[in-house]
Amino acid sequence: MVRTLFSIALRHLFGRKRQSLTTIAGVAVSTMVLITTISLTRGLLDSFVATIVDVAPHITIEGKPIESLPVDLLSDAEAQRHAFVDENIQKEDRDEVRNYRQVLEVLDSKQYAGEVVAVSPFIESRVIVIKGNKSQPISMKGVVIERENAISGIEDKLTAGDLAFFETTPNALLVGRTVAMDMGLELHDEMSVVPVSGPVRQCKVAGIFFSGVNAIDNTVFVSLKFGQILENLPADKVSGIGIKVVDPLANEPLAGVLERVTGYNCITWQEDNASVLSLFNRIGFIVFSLVAFVGVVSGFGVANILVTTVFEKSRDIAIMKSYGFSAGSLVGMFILEGFLVGFAGTLAGGVLATGSINLLANIPVETSQGPLTKTGFSMSWNPLYFLFVMLLTVFISTIAATIPSTRAAKLEPVEVLRDSSL
Repeated sequence: MVRTLFSIALRHLFGRKRQSLTTIAGVAVSTMVLITTISLTRGLLDSFVATIVDVAPHITIEGKPIESLPVDLLSDAEAQRHAFVDENIQKEDRDEVRNYRQVLEVLDSKQYAGEVVAVSPFIESRVIVIKGNKSQPISMKGVVIERENAISGIEDKLTAGDLAFFETTPNALLVGRTVAMDMGLELHDEMSVVPVSGPVRQCKVAGIFFSGVNAIDNTVFVSLKFGQILENLPADKVSGIGIKVVDPLANEPLAGVLERVTGYNCITWQEDNASVLSLFNRIGFIVFSLVAFVGVVSGFGVANILVTTVFEKSRDIAIMKSYGFSAGSLVGMFILEGFLVGFAGTLAGGVLATGSINLLANIPVETSQGPLTKTGFSMSWNPLYFLFVMLLTVFISTIAATIPSTRAAKLEPVEVLRDSSL
């Protein structure tokens, strides 16, 4: 019986080749678009996380001391008592980590050897750089280059110059590629650095780097000592300390411990990039909604071809019921047809999606994809996306076939055969 129903289902589909192929093509294209879209959005997120984890600190000790909440002096006050602000006192001290070398000793100790990979103190500054008739405000970061290299791998990202030249050159700069392009800078160029306070400093480009993260490529690195001079900080103070850990995806417990140990606020890379990660989550929800919507549209295409088949094959269906085929058998036959159309379409769509993903990933065009700059699009090759979309499409196609199959099961053989119009 099953073999007979399968044979009849194939005859129905091959009997209307053009319509069947059009429906299969529609399912294939929708499957390709869905898989490619999911691969693109998820690939961008995976690329962002991998890049940030590779070049940015996993935990940052900020120069913000953790202080207890102020005591509420009015909680037990009488109802008729009033409080007045006599003077608005502004905080004058900058956010800074004091005696940072002691913190480094703690982090470099055996106690954290199994969790902390590298630590790097830094100074953050906002300065204006001038070259010829061009000027631009930039973020400048003073670092100990050996420690910074252990966190960000800046040496491998240099497109010009080297770290040895940086270390031996007074007032040397490692310039992000975006800054270099905006200012027209090349290796060994000299330019003026204007800090918020203090004299103008003459500096020399000792290297140009490209990380792929737009925020970092808009930064200029200098030595930690030079950064302290620009910010008028003593030798024992820095803006913060960057930390690279063994497990960057499970760094919150360690951040909490370091807050209690150091007394300073510790922020993880997830918290620092919360807005970007939230944006990716919203995009993922939109893509999921698109998957469901396009899948339903594909289901309507499958239902359309089967409704037409039921209408044209009403006499055949009546004859089959007269020969003893049950209503359940006919329902199963048309559901099988919907499954075959959906299955064939998803297989073709999977092949097309493989080609489209490979094409987009290898387009030799540099694009700024949100917070990243990459050559080609960041695509994910996770087979679960293929499996998810293909199963969903086949499921919807199969469910869509129940509508015409129910109509076919309700046909009365006597009424159909008496109707001469059929």
